[in-house]
This record gives sequence, structure tokens and C-alpha cells, in this order.
Amino acid sequence: MKKKYIVTPWEVSGEIDYDKLIEEFGLKKIDDKLIDRIKEHTGELHPLIKRKFFFAHRDLDWILDEYEKGNKFFLYTGRGPSGDTHLGHLVPWILTKWLQDKFDVELWFQMTDDEKFYFKEDLSIEDTNSFAYDNALDVIALGFKENKTYIFSDFDYARTLYREAAKVAKKLNFSTVRAVFGLDESSNVGKIFFTCMQSVPAFLPSIKYGKNIPCLIPHAVDQDPHFRISRDILPKLGFYKPASIQSMFLPGLLKGGKMSSSIKESAIFISDSDNEVDKKIKNAFTGGRDTLKEQKEKGGRPEICMVFNYFNVLFMWDDKELNEIKERCKSGGILCGECKKILSERVKKFLNEHRKKREDAKKKLNKFILKD
Repeated sequence: MKKKYIVTPWEVSGEIDYDKLIEEFGLKKIDDKLIDRIKEHTGELHPLIKRKFFFAHRDLDWILDEYEKGNKFFLYTGRGPSGDTHLGHLVPWILTKWLQDKFDVELWFQMTDDEKFYFKEDLSIEDTNSFAYDNALDVIALGFKENKTYIFSDFDYARTLYREAAKVAKKLNFSTVRAVFGLDESSNVGKIFFTCMQSVPAFLPSIKYGKNIPCLIPHAVDQDPHFRISRDILPKLGFYKPASIQSMFLPGLLKGGKMSSSIKESAIFISDSDNEVDKKIKNAFTGGRDTLKEQKEKGGRPEICMVFNYFNVLFMWDDKELNEIKERCKSGGILCGECKKILSERVKKFLNEHRKKREDAKKKLNKFILKD
């Protein structure tokens, strides 16, 4: 039976069955017991964990074991800079920021401008490198700690990164890369080599500090194939396997699929004006009925509604408020237009505040950046 979805580091499409994806990728589901363990250390739960938007992991239980022994971890995540940032990109970073605050740990943030040069035919090195520094402003705007956050471009930190990537490359053969990523003889050599670069930040702090340090990688689940390779190779180099925590994808505003930069109407970009936000949300797919009469009689279907999904993930973190609007929707007590208006106002407020912080970030960008 043919799968109804595709999930690779470079393509995500279709309606994703996350339970099947856990099985396919060999992940572990984040269960209530693990959530309770997190809460023991954080005192509260981030909505992205409590609502299980971060749904799977590799060795998160081990990370907590080590932390309880006094062996602090570091965080590693990143961005493939190929254009403007949208809300879907922010989700893993928002949880990463919360983890940094709660555990008081370093973050190593990789801008894979080399990857996007290899994989995007229409982008030059100058394009992807420029996007790296522009996107870094969105990272800084979220409030990461200046003295514990290191952001770097693969091109501009290459002297440091390449030496370590070469060690990974020597342990990795083409048959593995081909099997994991679906590359073939027609793929450029950069695509084949790139995963070695993405492995490096998972052990770079261990080299910097001269001791083995656990690594936790919060990321969207499409990046898992890279880190499966890292987990295989790093122990051969004498380092811990990196642990990870995987998120679902923020869905697009249209029916089916994730928010995508290539389908502008499906995504809310940080640069979108108030009018653009209003227009996109007005056209969003909902769980509403065909007629007003039917909506009031049968109620809406929040389980398939993109507007409700956005409330759930980013824009309604008060559980009581979310449950109230869910019940009002199901009983026909609120119409889709009303929910769209609420979401639109919240998104515009968030974007306008974020853009102000983004402007402030320009003044301190160099304090976060690592270069050779």
C-alpha cells in the first residue's frame, strides 16, 4: 500500500500519520511518564510538550538520567536558510528557548547555508549565506541567552567544522547515505557529504571543553535521518550518541500538508503585513459546515480545523480558554469567522512584537555569531 505522505529532510508532503512515522523512523513516543519526569525538573510544562506537539524522542530519558547525575547537557538545533522565516520554523526554537531557560544550558545553533546551496538549484552561496544572518535575527528575537548561545554559518565557521566533519566522513560510506536519504549517482557530491557537517555540532562542545557532554537536539521530525547517522557514527569517534526530541509540523493554512515556504498562501511569514495576515487567515481551511444553519445544528469540527490547530500550537496556551473555544465550536456556539478574527488579531500582535525584537537583535547580532 502506497504511503499518503513523504517525510525527508528536503521534502514534506501529504497528510502525515505520526504514529506510523514513529514506527518507520524507530522513534519512541513521548508518554505521560516521561512528561512527568520533565516537569520534576522544570516545575511546569511548556504547552508544546503538554499538548504533545513534541511527540517523539530518542534517549530523552537518558538525558534526564545524566542531568540528575550532575552531567549537564547542551542544546543543538538549526535552520536551513533558504528564504524568509515563517511561523513553522519558530516552533522548535520556541521550545529550545524554554529548555535553555529551565535547564540553564548552552545552545549551539547551526545555519546550514551550505546545505541549501547544494539542494536549491536557484540559490547561490551569497544567497544562502545572506539568509543565514537574516534568519539569525529571528532566533535572537526569541530571547536566547547571549552568553550561552552560539550561532554559526557552515560557510563562515568552516575551518572549525570541516576538520570534525572529515572525521565523520571517514566513518560513513555512500551506501548508508544512499539508503537513508534516497540519494543516487545523479546527486551532486555536496548533497552526499553534507550530513557530515550536520553531525558536527552534536559533539563540537565536547571537543571545545575537553570532555564528553550529552547533546539534546530539539527539531522537526523531518531532520531525524541526519541524526540517525550521527547516532551511528559518533560513538565510533568516542562521543555520546546525541539525544533528540521531535516535533510535528505546524500545518499549512490550507487543507493538508505542513506550512511551506514554497506555497505562500499556506504560510504566515515573519515579514507578512497585517493585511496579508488577515487575507491568509480569512482563506484558511476550517472544520465549519456548509451552511450557517448546519453549523448551528451540528457544530464545527475543531479536530480538522487549521484555525483551531494554530490556537492549540501557538496562539492559545491557556488550557481553559482553549477548551472553552473547542466546546463552543463543537456545539455551534461560535462561527468560523469569529475564530478567524481572534486568530488574526493574535498573529498580528505576535508578529509586530517579534519584528520589534528583531530590529533590536541587529544591534547585538555579532555577540551571538561564531566565525573562524
